[in-house]
Amino acid sequence: MKLKNFTTKAHAFFNLLPADWQEVIVPHWDAIKSTTLVYVIVEQKQIVAGGLVFSKCPPDMMYYEKQAKKLFKKDNIYLGFIYVMTPYRGRNLGSLWLTKIKELYPKQGLWLAIEDQSLDRFYIKNGFEHIDTILTPDQQQEFVYAYKPIPKVL
Repeated sequence: MKLKNFTTKAHAFFNLLPADWQEVIVPHWDAIKSTTLVYVIVEQKQIVAGGLVFSKCPPDMMYYEKQAKKLFKKDNIYLGFIYVMTPYRGRNLGSLWLTKIKELYPKQGLWLAIEDQSLDRFYIKNGFEHIDTILTPDQQQEFVYAYKPIPKVL
């Protein structure tokens, strides 16, 4: 399975996301699409997984903007809205998506924030490290993870 850039067809991916995720990203898409890429995995002409790659702080993370700027200055990119369609879960497609992103950006660090702490093992398994716990404006905890590429030894 290949990773495909769907930035010009972003709404095809957005329409598959949970409604509450759509409410966060769709209204801001026109303002952020110049600094955000959409990558999906397609199987038999069907989007099975995908996510966004941000080079600037996404709209849903503005309360974390100060810390985010530090991460972006270190040449890191932010991953968000990573989603595997329900019928395709349990097939390691989330890990495949992350692996393909790492291959696409081999020299860049990656970071993301999650609300669901039960995903901790998934991100640790995929080479991410928990680096921060933050409180959202509505007093919910979010967990920030980062991945640092391993330099190749000649």
